[in-house]
Amino acid sequence: MDFIPRVQGQIVFTNEAKCHDCYRCIRHCPVKAIRMYDGQAYVDNDMCISCGTCIRECPQHAKTYRRDTEKVKKFLSDYNKVAVSIAPSYAAYYQPWQRKRLVAALRSMRFFHIAETAIGAYYVAKKTKEYIEINKGKAHIGSACPAVVSYIEKYEPKLVENIIPVISPMAAHAKHLKAKLGDDVKIVFVGPCVAKKAEAQRNEYDNLVDVVMTFDELNEWFEEEKIDLKTFEESEFDELPQGDARLFPLMGGSSRTGEMDTDILSAEIISVSGYDEIEESLEMVKHTSGTVVIEPLFCSQGCINGPGVEHHENVFERKKRVLNYAKNRITYDSTSQAEDLYESLALCSSFSTERPVVVPKFSEDEINTVLEKTGKTKEEDHLNCGSCGYDTCREKAIAVLMGMAELNMCLPYVRKIAEQRTDRIIETSPNGIVILDLRLNIIHTNNAFRKFFQATHSVNGKHISYLMDPEPFQKVASGDSDKLEVTVKHERYGITCHQIIYKLKEEKQYVGIFVNITNSLADKVQLNSLKRKTILQAQELFDHQVNMAQNIAKLLGESTARGEELVEHLLKLAEDEEKVENKKDDKWLWDTYISK
Repeated sequence: MDFIPRVQGQIVFTNEAKCHDCYRCIRHCPVKAIRMYDGQAYVDNDMCISCGTCIRECPQHAKTYRRDTEKVKKFLSDYNKVAVSIAPSYAAYYQPWQRKRLVAALRSMRFFHIAETAIGAYYVAKKTKEYIEINKGKAHIGSACPAVVSYIEKYEPKLVENIIPVISPMAAHAKHLKAKLGDDVKIVFVGPCVAKKAEAQRNEYDNLVDVVMTFDELNEWFEEEKIDLKTFEESEFDELPQGDARLFPLMGGSSRTGEMDTDILSAEIISVSGYDEIEESLEMVKHTSGTVVIEPLFCSQGCINGPGVEHHENVFERKKRVLNYAKNRITYDSTSQAEDLYESLALCSSFSTERPVVVPKFSEDEINTVLEKTGKTKEEDHLNCGSCGYDTCREKAIAVLMGMAELNMCLPYVRKIAEQRTDRIIETSPNGIVILDLRLNIIHTNNAFRKFFQATHSVNGKHISYLMDPEPFQKVASGDSDKLEVTVKHERYGITCHQIIYKLKEEKQYVGIFVNITNSLADKVQLNSLKRKTILQAQELFDHQVNMAQNIAKLLGESTARGEELVEHLLKLAEDEEKVENKKDDKWLWDTYISK
């Protein structure tokens, strides 16, 4: 089947040069949105929720995301009003001295307005609380995390109605900025989240956020422009958030900002992070009839562990930094003007039930056919080892039928095939092969070896001396040499073999390879005999020419002399060649065959 690795608007994709068949991205992708094609692991955009897990997990950094820095540069060049919305998780990734200088650095890059996304987070938390109080008696799922929203829309569409219909903090802050600065302002969001890039493309958020950058993109831009934060003065944001909104990137931060119950033992408000906890909490929602609020963040421990920034510190160190920042920073004093602005913003949203990923249904015969191709004909053959990235052999077989996986991803199967090929090479080799244990007892012989030495499988377990002189093997076993090459005539079997004997250290075994050179030696004897006959014939020709030359010397003159000289050179060359060839021959082999 044809497959286009990357499509327009795709957020996460593969750097093919760095992808090396490790299947780790498949193993960790929560929705198995990785399609294997010709040994390359591509991201299927229709299935992907842009959570960035594969980016974080790939050991070769083969998974990456779309960079949008150039688009921001163009905005700064073409427009006078470009505002920056900085995610509150920035406190986790920048040291305190860097945070105090970040605003001044951004101003030097010609940004018009710089403020914290936490302003929008406060609005979202407040609106969320109002909605929950009005709609008691049902399960609610927070809408702040775009990866969670995308996951529900694509894989749990029946739970879409449980998502709280409130826009995200990023979108809320964008609306706030447009209301405050004018609709002509261009808005750039900077945070740790890759899924925010996909969220900005949603039809519901059209024209709200113009570009989404990650902290890594911003830092790369700083390096490119040679911007050193140490050279800037401390400066404050153009606008500050209210309440505890700076805690929003942490587990429970939304509830705390909305002044709801944040007790870790609360039965009604449950804060979860990471795919496993989210999956279990959604399963609970399906069977809950009373009021319960799930506050989900797809990244483990929340936005402080996002994939859009390198992590050099322990996640709990980053959490502590956010807590200290929120505690020690000044906040915006609520005024009637701010409340009027909040009331004027349309913070409601809707979520789609028309984006589900439909997994095709396959018959048991189709699934079993795939399993049989990898040698899994019986239930006990299903190792479910997970080396291919899928939890079970059955899941992997279904993925093959979907075109998401390849047969050779099964490592036990590939190993078995490799062993079978090795066995076939050994068994069909024209050279004799014998494998011995440390005591020089025969473990295995191939067909050629058994034919050379007139043996059967019954020699297995017997000492090599049962068939031949064990001396060459004993020399290798003594440790004098790891490898020995020798030519031996086995008179008992009427063959002469060139033997290569070596030790397999890790396997603690000895291997002998026997090349039958009997016919080659016989051919060489016949060739040398032919050469001698040729020399004799040349001598007879020479004598004949001399006699003829004497009879017609007057007619031939110098021509005869030249002919004689030419023949003498030919004879000498033939004799020299014979001497060289004789030196190359193994003397005792030569004598053996001559005696025959």
